Amino acid sequence: MDESAETANAAANGAAAVVSEIIASRAYFNGRNPRSVEIDELGQAIAEPEALVWLGLKEPDDALLVRVALQLGLDPHVLDDLQAKHRMPKVMDYDSVVLVVAMTVEVRASDGLPTFGETQMLIGPNFLLTIRRGALAPHTELRRRLENMPDRLARGSDFVAAELLDLLIDRYNLANDMFEKTVEPMEQTMLLRGLEKLKVRRLYQLRRDFHKMHNAISPLGEVCRRLAHIEMTPIDAQARVQFGELSDRVSRVDRLLDNLGDGLTFAFEAGMLIEQAKQTETTRKLAAWAAILAVPTAIAGIYGMNFEYMPELKWKYGYLVIVGLMAAICGTLYYRFRKAKWL
Repeated sequence: MDESAETANAAANGAAAVVSEIIASRAYFNGRNPRSVEIDELGQAIAEPEALVWLGLKEPDDALLVRVALQLGLDPHVLDDLQAKHRMPKVMDYDSVVLVVAMTVEVRASDGLPTFGETQMLIGPNFLLTIRRGALAPHTELRRRLENMPDRLARGSDFVAAELLDLLIDRYNLANDMFEKTVEPMEQTMLLRGLEKLKVRRLYQLRRDFHKMHNAISPLGEVCRRLAHIEMTPIDAQARVQFGELSDRVSRVDRLLDNLGDGLTFAFEAGMLIEQAKQTETTRKLAAWAAILAVPTAIAGIYGMNFEYMPELKWKYGYLVIVGLMAAICGTLYYRFRKAKWL
């Protein structure tokens, strides 16, 4: 099945629709003359000289994987790992084949939230099996580009796997850029207004998603380093150089994520400081007004005790003097608090 059919079906049925499990199954001869290959013909195709079979699956069930394993002559342990869902990038060497697991990270344009998936690449001497689970974007563009450069396809499955990892890293960079656009307004809001209830929840979600992105991407650097430095049968010496370059790219993306995480942390700390400053300012104002109002309250309380003999009770100007005294003291306190910037 051509990968363009998957794209058309996904557009028609929506992101939640289940597309065909066999995305593409093609054989190339010296990188040229591509032809479709049925699942039950895989064994014959990989036996042909100068052949490279690229089989792409999406959300395959166990029955389909068993059929593929029989045709490719895979060990039961390899089949078990293909059927398993992995949570972190890893590389597993089975001598004749190498399984590379990479996590996909894509940010939805609708809400700026990342989605996570898994891509498995089984590298054989003359075949490449790719399995996508949870990934939104297909590999159609990469397949077409490589078909227009047959010399690269002729290099073998390890070079194609390296190109596929390079595509995933490009999507990491794109996800980081889109995630950064979501984070920047949040940082500016916290710096200007401090923390708010809804902003705190959103910030917690962003930090959680950031950690998931970091955990999905960072281990891929070690996977690429192992592919670059450890001799594995299906990996050519020239291909190891390409995997070494990919390791450097993953490290750069990881540093960008670290910077983004630091920005979230600094924004949160700044928001906390601004919130504390607001609370301190409010507390000062309340304390200042409490001190001012305490003066008339205390004087009025003393003269409201109803004793028969109290100073100045019978004085003609006593009321005016007491009210003036309270106003003078309150005015003096107000002036001092304003000068101290408490009011």
